Amino acid sequence: MSRRYAFFEFELMPRFTVHDLATTIDARAASGGEASYTRKLLDKGIGHCAKKLGEEAVETALAAVAEDRERLIAETADLLYHLIVVLQARGVGFEEVEHALAARVQRSGLEEKASRKPEKGV
Repeated sequence: MSRRYAFFEFELMPRFTVHDLATTIDARAASGGEASYTRKLLDKGIGHCAKKLGEEAVETALAAVAEDRERLIAETADLLYHLIVVLQARGVGFEEVEHALAARVQRSGLEEKASRKPEKGV
């Protein structure tokens, strides 16, 4: 089955969610051996994982500015993957991030931002 949206046709695939990605990353983090890129990243430590996340964030921003739709989609997928790897490296479950997001939607973004404590050194 295919759908067409604004000159872009694609095959519908089974739904794959961020939860599925987090579950896959959890499983690969628990595995050992050389076969897992996730395990290799985690073995290099949080600093390396965070650096990769930063690189992907920059690549995603550049793809957005370049208005290259396909590149933006690909870079966003990489960014989400590396974000969840960083969470894994720090022992933070994706559900915890969802909980924080759920708490924030109870009020406007401006109210939420104003309620945050200023970051040190900023």
